Amino acid sequence: MDARAIIAKVRRKQTPAPEELAWFTSGLATGVVSDAQAGAFAMAVCLNGLSDAGRVALTTGMRDSGDVLAWELDGPVLDKHSTGGVGDCVSLILAPALAACGVYVPMISGRGLGHTGGTLDKLEAIPGLSTSVDEAKLRKIVGHVGCAIVGATGSIAPADKRLYAIRDVTATVESMDLITASILAKKLAAGLDGLVLDVKAGSGAFMKTQGEAAALARALVGTANGAGCKTAAMVTDMNSPLAPALGNALEIAICMEVLGGDRAAAPRLYDLSVALGARVLALHGEEEAKAKVRLESAISSGAAMTRFADMVAALGGPPDMADDWHTHLPKAKVVRDIVASDVGHIAAINGEALGLAVVALGGGRQVETDQINPSVGLANMVGVGDAIAAGQPLCTVHAADDDTADAAASAVRAAITIGEMPAPTSLIIERIDP
Repeated sequence: MDARAIIAKVRRKQTPAPEELAWFTSGLATGVVSDAQAGAFAMAVCLNGLSDAGRVALTTGMRDSGDVLAWELDGPVLDKHSTGGVGDCVSLILAPALAACGVYVPMISGRGLGHTGGTLDKLEAIPGLSTSVDEAKLRKIVGHVGCAIVGATGSIAPADKRLYAIRDVTATVESMDLITASILAKKLAAGLDGLVLDVKAGSGAFMKTQGEAAALARALVGTANGAGCKTAAMVTDMNSPLAPALGNALEIAICMEVLGGDRAAAPRLYDLSVALGARVLALHGEEEAKAKVRLESAISSGAAMTRFADMVAALGGPPDMADDWHTHLPKAKVVRDIVASDVGHIAAINGEALGLAVVALGGGRQVETDQINPSVGLANMVGVGDAIAAGQPLCTVHAADDDTADAAASAVRAAITIGEMPAPTSLIIERIDP
């Protein structure tokens, strides 16, 4: 095998053979492929793309570049992945709800990226909790609790870790083929029986249009099924925050309310969590309508809350999270309302701008070395379509000091358009089936 010959094929708009892509991805993990060759390969793929078969081969090669888990459990191993948005904490609801339904969920998640929050950062707002575990501990928690939300170990898809770092500095991140392989390599390495994908579209998503999101969803579904994992996707609306809270501890608080049986605390979050869970259970043969009822029962009965609390304790968090979560979550020093100056309806929300406002508060990273303040963010957010009066709160800012609270207030007002009542939109825009 020769890295130069493989790169040349992609440059000539030819698809390398599966064994060539397997060799190349192995070389990324071992160092046989140089940084220069990895960058040239990424640029060639970015410019010319791969065939469907080539995308599957690249994904499986990156999956197989490290450890691939295998499970011997008495239930299906299922998972969910979201492409990211603002106020999106579905994983924290869905994983324990699925576990309460007899599913095993080894959920390998990530940290905040750009304007979107990271599931691991949210969980680590809980004192003492660490999402860094080795394979033995992951297996123990999944087997005992039914779910574990953790970060990828260094042995999971190392080719992806290396290629992503190179893509980040070579302007080759925005490639459908490379995005697809990167997302799926880590997920499929978890040894799943089924996967549901939540591909966001709208102002708070990376994919701003329905067409872009649907194209990515089709690429992900086709590739994952081609790699041997039953997979479906939903394209969902991200023109309004999914939950009325943005920020790590604030989103944990909302999830605790929902897991406590209060759908009204975040109806869009609740509805999407149940819909995605029912879809992935249907992939494993359950009737979707019945699966929805089971998931709703798992939440309303408190069974999902118990699984979440057990997972928190197993990851080093407080043992009484289900009963006393209010006392454990960090509180911001400055808490005050941001009020509207106009009358009308919430006509539009720039979700990306809201996410960046939370990052500026300290709730995300502007550079890799930044330390996150888990207490800051925006709570009690209005949603698109809500009626608003002058002096009525748009949201509540939680900040470390008055200066950052003032800056957040300006950013929030600029991000929210007050005007005529907008046309209603569907939370689930499109379904992509295997």
